[in-house]
Amino acid sequence: MSFTIMTDTSANLPEEFLRENKIKCIAYTFMIDGKEPADFHFEGKAFYDDMRRGKIVTTSQISPQRYADFFREELEQGHDVLFISMSSGISGSFNSASIAATDLREEFPDRKLRLVDALGASLGEGLLALWAVRYREFGLGVDAAAERLLDRRYGMCQVFTVDDLRYLKRGGRLSNLAAAVGTVLQIKPLLKGNNEGKIVCFEKVRGRKRAIEAMAEKFNQYALELPGQTIGIAHADCEDDVKYLISLLRQHRSELDIMTVMYEPVTGSHVGPGTLALFFEGSKEFR
Repeated sequence: MSFTIMTDTSANLPEEFLRENKIKCIAYTFMIDGKEPADFHFEGKAFYDDMRRGKIVTTSQISPQRYADFFREELEQGHDVLFISMSSGISGSFNSASIAATDLREEFPDRKLRLVDALGASLGEGLLALWAVRYREFGLGVDAAAERLLDRRYGMCQVFTVDDLRYLKRGGRLSNLAAAVGTVLQIKPLLKGNNEGKIVCFEKVRGRKRAIEAMAEKFNQYALELPGQTIGIAHADCEDDVKYLISLLRQHRSELDIMTVMYEPVTGSHVGPGTLALFFEGSKEFR
């Protein structure tokens, strides 16, 4: 192994995937109605049903000290580190990781510690980690892998729709809230991550079904046909919508490799129940 790949739970990668690909993951913390859950085991439907019933989930960014402890373990073993982080456009955690990295580079001058701001979250971050694994398998060093990811992130297209804007509004995650608010019943926003890693509304359509169809249309318009590409779909307890989206995607490209996950609690708490998101590599113009 030429370097250690690290990420955070926002990347939304399944535990089995992390183990099989030797990716180390640092966890974000959260509270439900002001209390940190003890021995929490994520049951997606139950978690999002609780949110629908009004339970409030709050989150906090990872501190520089936690990042330092996380990175140091690998550096002390003589490993170079590549860390892929949730977007700095929606969280201050990347800045905390950068503070930790600055100190650690002085402490371990013979080791390399590279950070990649994914400019995205969920599988917009997780699919970059997948490419990091492939770069490592190809024999690239940590610097070469990091530079490729820093360029590749601008082609990671992220398009999603939400059932209720209040979650993004509450967390201040939507940069142009006014543009997303519908004035007509059943207007649904189409959202994306922009080049600064911020969430913006770029289009509005009438009705949930039309929003899903519009997501598939964006894929058909902007997706690149790259060898080995994995498409990502994340959802917050709306499995029927996932099936419909997959059926639309496969109408034009039947052999797609699609990874489907349920939003983990931290990222999911900011987008809310019913969110459906599509991640794919495409034209940089989309962002």
